[in-house]
Amino acid sequence: MPSDIEIAQATEMDPIVEVAASLGIPQEALEPYGHYKAKVSNAWLDSLPERPDSHLILVTAISPTPAGEGKTTTTVGLGDGLRRIGKDAMICLREPSLGPVFGMKGGAAGGGYAQVVPMEDINLHFTGDFSAIGLANNLLAALIDNHVHHGNALGIDVRRITWKRVMDMNDRALRDIVVSLGGPGNGYPREDGFDIVVASEVMAIFCLATSLEDLKERLGNIIVAYNRDKEPIRARDLDADGAMTVLLKDAFQPNLVQTLEHTPAFVHGGPFANIAHGCNTVVATKAAMKLADYVVTEAGFGADLGAEKFIDIKCRKSGLRPSAAVIVATIRALKYHGGADLKTITDEDLGALEKGIVNLRRHIENVRDVYGVPVIVSINNFTSDTDAEVDLLGRLVSDAGAQVVLATHWADGGAGTEDLARAVVAMCEQPSEVTFVYPDEATLWEKIEAIATRVYRADEVTASSKVRTQLRELQDMGYGHLPVCIAKTQYSFSTDAALRGAPTGHSLDVREVRLSAGAEFVVVVCGDIMTMPGLPKAPAAQKIDLVDGAVVGLF
Repeated sequence: MPSDIEIAQATEMDPIVEVAASLGIPQEALEPYGHYKAKVSNAWLDSLPERPDSHLILVTAISPTPAGEGKTTTTVGLGDGLRRIGKDAMICLREPSLGPVFGMKGGAAGGGYAQVVPMEDINLHFTGDFSAIGLANNLLAALIDNHVHHGNALGIDVRRITWKRVMDMNDRALRDIVVSLGGPGNGYPREDGFDIVVASEVMAIFCLATSLEDLKERLGNIIVAYNRDKEPIRARDLDADGAMTVLLKDAFQPNLVQTLEHTPAFVHGGPFANIAHGCNTVVATKAAMKLADYVVTEAGFGADLGAEKFIDIKCRKSGLRPSAAVIVATIRALKYHGGADLKTITDEDLGALEKGIVNLRRHIENVRDVYGVPVIVSINNFTSDTDAEVDLLGRLVSDAGAQVVLATHWADGGAGTEDLARAVVAMCEQPSEVTFVYPDEATLWEKIEAIATRVYRADEVTASSKVRTQLRELQDMGYGHLPVCIAKTQYSFSTDAALRGAPTGHSLDVREVRLSAGAEFVVVVCGDIMTMPGLPKAPAAQKIDLVDGAVVGLF
């Protein structure tokens, strides 16, 4: 079978004006970026009436493994499948970050015959949204140091500057640095550091804001430093919010593209799910629900991270409510959770599969019983899956009270998800009531405990006296009503990435807390998670090249 990029490059795309016309979007509401991608006017989208009967479908997954699951591929395939059975559907995805593209993943636009295109553009610079977000973030950083250099009228304590610079690349050498060396003309030397763009609070704000006015208000609320009396200094105090909004105004318009089967797709925004809230923009999701009867979106990583934040942060703040959830898994990944070795992952192993099903069962329970969303399991079918494994999986999932559907969209496109699409449509008709893991009025500590015990099944939450003091101070400052955004490894329910399956009896140790006043959540850093990843020993960048004018090596 040809590679993902070969499949994408061999596909004849529809002109983006035709894709837009299929949604009723007039040409004057488009800002084309070439022939096959365009931004859609926020003003035009805002003028559309609501569709009260539109259904939002959340695609999530088991805890990620090196064996792979295929969540984005399933999101794309399900959108295509819904269209094939005659439903009015479109897709909402996040934009890929260049760090993972050149690092471990090599691309994030789906795979096989279930992709969004133009695949090279989406995976690389696309429409420049991430550049705009990085520039807005770094403008604020420059204004902070400039203010200190020119007299520091706000009395910023240079030891308590919390705002970091960002770049859209994995670069471990920039995690902790010293800036302003070289004499008085270059400012006051201090410790600083870089995060990756997708970890920036500006990215989180970009994805949660509901309008340009809301965007500017949230940007102004960013706390960048404290004075010597420990009083917060905000971006608004530096008159930074206006210029930052100007840098983001064009990027804030949703990006319209298409799948290989010409299903319309918004690809917009891209916060990391293990350190941010991991969902595409609110403006894109809400716009899609005005344009289609069924909207398929995804949340990053497993249902303990992405789906929890989708519900507790995005849905809580936006009023969005999913009608159904699809949990994606593969038999090989479940065998890995059951202790199978990667070298033998394609061999039939009913024992490992039965042990590994505990991970899927835990996610089913969380989505259905904790989040209150009807759930269906989609299995990406591989040729190595045996009939005995498929039969066992069906029985085990049925015992867990859920329906399982085999899907072959990677090889067959939308034709491979028609059964899944029909099952999802039927599930959308069932009554449901989305519930949050914790109420707004709970304290920050109680919110952390609720996620740790109800979702991760930890026995306890631990934290140093310094962290506990920080949480009390945030509570006293009036931020106790905010949701919490847990930053932890995506590979396990625990903070130990090596603990597969569904561990219990573990502790959630809170290493650090960070207030994101503009995004309106409190980041809770647990374990060894990093906000500036590094490249692996053999980065994907080494395989990406330009040959005879065509990009190769993306996958």
